[in-house]
Order: sequence, then structure tokens, then C-alpha cells
Amino acid sequence: MSATTDRTATGRSQAGRSQAFLSLGSNVEPERHLRAAIAALRERFGDVVVSPVYRVPAVGFEGPDFLNAAAIVDTDLDPFALVEWLHDLERANGRVRGPVKFNDRTLDIDLVYFDDIVLDERGLRLPRDELRHAFVLRPLADIAPAFVDPVRNASLADLWRAHPDFGKALDVVEVL
Repeated sequence: MSATTDRTATGRSQAGRSQAFLSLGSNVEPERHLRAAIAALRERFGDVVVSPVYRVPAVGFEGPDFLNAAAIVDTDLDPFALVEWLHDLERANGRVRGPVKFNDRTLDIDLVYFDDIVLDERGLRLPRDELRHAFVLRPLADIAPAFVDPVRNASLADLWRAHPDFGKALDVVEVL
């Protein structure tokens, strides 16, 4: 899934469109579900910048390893509509949301950044707190190293270099 497009991720998009930075993960038939997610993103949004896919242990529970990646799309949706569209995509791939936060997932897609907006309302927080996890930060730093986090005022590359897991080997998996 280490496909890229001709454009770079700058945090800026075409007029009238916004750039959305996504974190994707799956530990139930993960290759199939990540392929399906990327195909759906491309069908809806056109060009998609996609990071390498990393295999990482489950966090917060005992379970199969996750495959995690990041993607960047240019969207005409506002952040709330985009999250709803992403939830629909998760449901279409068998995701069932329940009271247990940490569990197996057919597909989990989180909106991590939306341009440089800082937001905490109606159940949506941007940037996402999950950025503290290497499986979220590393793939984003791979595809948008110069993007500046609007809260921390540091580039994703700098945030990754400062992360405790920086320098540790991560297993890259060829999915596409």
C-alpha cells in the first residue's frame, strides 16, 4: 500500500477543498479491509496519498496484530460529514461499534487532522489524541513530514524524531 500520488502533503489543498489526514487500521482480515478502504477512498476522493503499512501489536487488549497506515485525501466535506462518511465505510466493512474501546477491528479509520483546524466539539477532537501512538504518528510522518501540528507547533517529522519509539524497527507489510 505504499502508493503515492504526484502531489505532496502540505496541509493545503485546492480552493474550496480541505486536506484530511487519516489513520487506518485493521486486525481482522486486515489486508482485505485495508485494500477495500483505500479503494473506497480513491473512488470518493480521487487521488489518495498512502503511507507504508506497518504491522504492530494490538494496544489495550490481547489480539492479533494490527496493520496500520495513514492516508491523505482532499475533500469537499466538512470534518463532521467526513467522519460520518468514514463511519459508514467502517460499517460497510463489518465494523460494529460497541462499549468496549479496545477490541478486534475489521476497519478503523480516524480523522487525525483536517487542514490545520483545532477542534473539540460534538464528539470530534482535532488533532486526535491517538497521535501519541507510533502506529498513528509514523505513517503520517512518512507521507507528510513537513506538515506542522497546529497544537504542538512542530512538524510531523520532528514529532516522530522526538517519539520514544523513533529508531525502533517496524515491520512493513506489502498490501497493495
